[in-house]
Amino acid sequence: MELKRVVVTGLGALTPIGNDVPALWNALTKGVSGAGPITHFDASKFKCQIAAELKDFDSLNFFDKKEMRLLDGYTVYGLVSVDEAMRDAGFNDTNIDRNRFGVIWGSGMGGVTSLQNEIMEYAVNGGIPRFSPYWVPKVIIDICAGQIAIRHGLRGPNYCTAAACASSAAAISDAFNLIRLGKADAMLAGGSECAIMEAGIGGFGNMRALSTRNDDPQTASRPYDRDRDGFVLGEGSGVVVLEELEHALARGAKIYAEVTGAGLSADAYHITASHPEGLGVINAMRQAVEESGMSITDVDHINTHGTSTPIGDISEPKAIVGLFGDHAYKMAINSTKSMTGHLLGAAGAVEAIATILTIKNGIVPPTINHFNDDPEIPALDFTFNKAVTRNVDFALSNAFGFGGHNVCLAFRKY
Repeated sequence: MELKRVVVTGLGALTPIGNDVPALWNALTKGVSGAGPITHFDASKFKCQIAAELKDFDSLNFFDKKEMRLLDGYTVYGLVSVDEAMRDAGFNDTNIDRNRFGVIWGSGMGGVTSLQNEIMEYAVNGGIPRFSPYWVPKVIIDICAGQIAIRHGLRGPNYCTAAACASSAAAISDAFNLIRLGKADAMLAGGSECAIMEAGIGGFGNMRALSTRNDDPQTASRPYDRDRDGFVLGEGSGVVVLEELEHALARGAKIYAEVTGAGLSADAYHITASHPEGLGVINAMRQAVEESGMSITDVDHINTHGTSTPIGDISEPKAIVGLFGDHAYKMAINSTKSMTGHLLGAAGAVEAIATILTIKNGIVPPTINHFNDDPEIPALDFTFNKAVTRNVDFALSNAFGFGGHNVCLAFRKY
């Protein structure tokens, strides 16, 4: 069968550096850090006391108290960003068949905050089982996809993807393929995360995954810097509207970019550490480029996973050199996690948005907080500290997750 072409017609985001897409893009191009002291709870006894929290966001501006009884924060974040994306895409009752409009949503942790709170309350109550009747549908990882469909009446394919920090990138990959195969006209694909809480900070912290630069949080996320000491945990949501090209043209939709390929692979190496030579990453990037019908020398830009961890920040650049050879040094590379922090399962979607806007606007956001080169990292053009103006026709966005999951998304200028 002839595969259909897929384009991006809407964007939505809720992030530590902007509560909508225009604010996010403005902050990205200016090199703004979203990190700061943790305010969601008293973190004074924790090794890590910093995170990239949402700013000036109140759930009650979007949902009343009765509705909030049914929603974990990760679902709230997802619903808010989807509302923006639907407005941006310009859908209404006359230009979409809701039976052919679906939702795929990714999250690494799901409703973990609600789960923690229910267990803590059970302990405080002396073991008396006063569990909320709503806690199960608040916690389950697929519920955000279901809630989005209910809110917007979307009866197409609907499920969640779980691939740790690659979850929302996997959601975009699946949505892309469903539209290519003719199983849907349009899809909402993205992810959300709300894990800045005691168990999240404690768990990642005791894995030594988090930065403990508590005295200087805004420079704590240092991808590819010699003195990086871990990632800064973030929260929020990102979503793209994917649409079959002819369907988008028929309704006069604006088109941000075309999705041309998606590569998926496993490191098959370790539960948390990336493969030291990036073999799985090479496999995923090669798939994405080949599926796009492009050559590796056509790639202008890569938004890397780039978390600011000691091991991961070495293996990904090695993988890029391993696949691209000399061309690796001609591409614009960056890590927007240096600004947003690491949004876990939402990271892939937020970084896909950054990649799409890089193509559309011809500006590559910087990798901020670079002070010292690491001799173990290949000297690629990491766009350190300042955005650059550059034409980008074809770009990749990488997302990886604990368990060795790798996703690479390919986007092309339309």
